[in-house]
Amino acid sequence: MRNETTVQEFTLEGFPAVQHLGKVLFLVHLLAYLASMAGNAVIITITCVDSRLHTPMYFLLSVFSFLECCCTSTVIPKLMVIYLLGRQTISFVACFTQAFVFVSLGAAGFLLMAVMSLDRYMAICRPLHYPTIMNLKTCLLMAAACISLGFTLIAGLVVKISQLSFCGPHVITHFFCDLGPLIHLSCSDTRSVEIMTFVLALCILLTSLIITIIAYSNIVVTIIRLPSAKERQKAFSTCSSHLIVLSLMYGSCVFIYVKPKQTNKVESNREAALVATVVTPLLNPVIYTLRNKQVHQALREKICTVKMSR
Repeated sequence: MRNETTVQEFTLEGFPAVQHLGKVLFLVHLLAYLASMAGNAVIITITCVDSRLHTPMYFLLSVFSFLECCCTSTVIPKLMVIYLLGRQTISFVACFTQAFVFVSLGAAGFLLMAVMSLDRYMAICRPLHYPTIMNLKTCLLMAAACISLGFTLIAGLVVKISQLSFCGPHVITHFFCDLGPLIHLSCSDTRSVEIMTFVLALCILLTSLIITIIAYSNIVVTIIRLPSAKERQKAFSTCSSHLIVLSLMYGSCVFIYVKPKQTNKVESNREAALVATVVTPLLNPVIYTLRNKQVHQALREKICTVKMSR
């Protein structure tokens, strides 16, 4: 932190228009947070305990669920504190730590979704090579690479933003410390960090999107060529959940981050960010479990086993 940076803490504005409903909103967000954590925990647990789910697809899904838990936990607890206690201040270090962890986990999530697209491509288009190439060791290395790359790419950007001057006011028009609102607060020349933010966001999202489009283009061609309607339906059902989750993630994150000038429409980002941090993590485990027969069967068997043990 440079000497000209005098700010010691920021104030998170939250949602001032509904702050008078703080206790009600605290309860709503608490229930959504607990449901999200429970849903993702179920996916992680059932993948670990059921040997039939010890496959690359479910391993990657469990890693993605873990990232979702971490990402949500970075943001929502502070929002609940704002609603319940009205404590809107956050220290300089805590603010930039929150921004770094949240954006890094988000970047890792998109890269991991691209890997999941490749996994579906190999399973459907290259079934004979799939067991050899997409083994658990390979998936572990790719998942670790996604997380490492996500944190590495964002680290330099966050350090650069933290070195800007913040002369005041120190009110962040958001419910957590995101990069766009922080850039908006600075009294320095922010053109270079705005360009850097835009380019990084574009590269991460485009890389994931291009890999996904190429993978699913080949998947669609392969599915169409399958001889029976039952085989086509089975092949598509393994991809549909992934496509729905991808659509939810891209919709909110493109709106928030892929803008050349981060100072535009900062306030409108709050609603999109709320969808990305509360609604999407809540829906993802529901989408994956409701549309997956193997997870259904594994859950039913485990529930029956628990009931019988009693």
